[in-house]
Amino acid sequence: QVRLAESGGGLVQAGGSLRLSCAASRRTFSGNAMGWFRQAPGKERDFVAGIRWSGGSTYYTDSVKGRFTISRDNAKDTVYLQMNSLKPEDTAVYYCAAKLGGYVGTDVNQYDYWGQGTQVTVSS
Repeated sequence: QVRLAESGGGLVQAGGSLRLSCAASRRTFSGNAMGWFRQAPGKERDFVAGIRWSGGSTYYTDSVKGRFTISRDNAKDTVYLQMNSLKPEDTAVYYCAAKLGGYVGTDVNQYDYWGQGTQVTVSS
């Protein structure tokens, strides 16, 4: 069974922090790269961060480098996105996604499974 379930979104003031979690089924998680994407109203879904199956390599879009950290716990089939120093422009629905195979992709079309998304709102 394929399952990706995000949690941890919410409303936070600018400069604050949130930690998103994505719990996956073993079939969805094991051996696969994981990514976080976000979609603001009226905009396309964009890559935020990705992590290889091994966890040894991580990738970020330029706008979140130094502020966001992606990690994974393979024993718990869970991927996290720690978001610090949040800005109003980070406001979006955040999606967790799984890509078959161990290598990270940055294009939405490269990912095979998606969660339902969690809303993150950053107030100024």
